[in-house]
Amino acid sequence: MKAKLPRISESEWLVMKELWRKHPQTSGEIVEALSGKTRWGVATIKTLINRLVTKQALGYDKVGREHHYHPLVMEADCAMEESRSFLKRVFDGSLSPMLASFLEREQLSAEDLSELKRILEDQERKSHDTSR
Repeated sequence: MKAKLPRISESEWLVMKELWRKHPQTSGEIVEALSGKTRWGVATIKTLINRLVTKQALGYDKVGREHHYHPLVMEADCAMEESRSFLKRVFDGSLSPMLASFLEREQLSAEDLSELKRILEDQERKSHDTSR
């Protein structure tokens, strides 16, 4: 059975994205990277890092007096879990109404439409292959 992924808050996502982008990093490096993107102070960023360690989303190796942080969960897995959670909360778990709602209100480029068609065709092919 797959381990349950931690619930990651919106603020924690910014820390995770930084560590998915580049790891390992010390808390000082994370603070420096995020200080240009947020107005958070050092204490706030360190609190977020500690929460993520407690949630087992981040791990660290102690090198001398420093902690070198690295992700323990994959970005794609967390994104999928967040998508499923959103779908359940907002659309009772049904994908079609969410897609319809989005597509009715957003202007898609020709490239977006082409990519969406390709994804749907791939899914249709997979569905046919498994039903044989």
